[in-house]
Amino acid sequence: MSILHSFIHEEVYMHLPPGFEVARSHTGISICQRKYAMDLLESAKLLARKPCKTPMDYTLKLHKSLGTPLNDPEVYRTLLGKLIYLTNIRLDISFSVTHLSQFMAQPTDVHYQAALRVLRFIKNATGRGLFFPSNSDLKLKGFTNSEWGSCLDTRRSVTGFCFFLGNALISWKSKKQPTISKSSSKAEYRALSQATCEA
Repeated sequence: MSILHSFIHEEVYMHLPPGFEVARSHTGISICQRKYAMDLLESAKLLARKPCKTPMDYTLKLHKSLGTPLNDPEVYRTLLGKLIYLTNIRLDISFSVTHLSQFMAQPTDVHYQAALRVLRFIKNATGRGLFFPSNSDLKLKGFTNSEWGSCLDTRRSVTGFCFFLGNALISWKSKKQPTISKSSSKAEYRALSQATCEA
């Protein structure tokens, strides 16, 4: 074993993931996927359509047999794959995309229209993303919630949580719970347990 008598200096060059844009200023660093979102809207031919204020119509209760099966389910799967990639930066669509992704096996026209609505919501603010302020403290804060029995097909609840380091969002998740909860309090405890594991 040799002894090191000098400092090691190595430069590392990192490439951003495709579609990511970083802007630095004296207030902090922002990361977004504006061009990726615009390309997605253009490929779906939604640039001229009116944007939506919410990612999903919350009066619409989606389930597997709702609507007519698509002739080409790959269109839906491709769109959902692109939306899943967009959730790397966009917390605001995470729940909707997670909910829609459970219908990839046999998507229907109703599921596809719901996915297009998520795109129309993205049109509201294509540059929305993550912001890491330069003057933020290092206090870790976590928030969790669950939606009891929200899946109409399985009656399983959905867990959602997010963590902030100071004012910067650093982690989030929206996922169906593995088992059925018999009460809303059990669903909340399961959500809290999953969030604790993340912390």
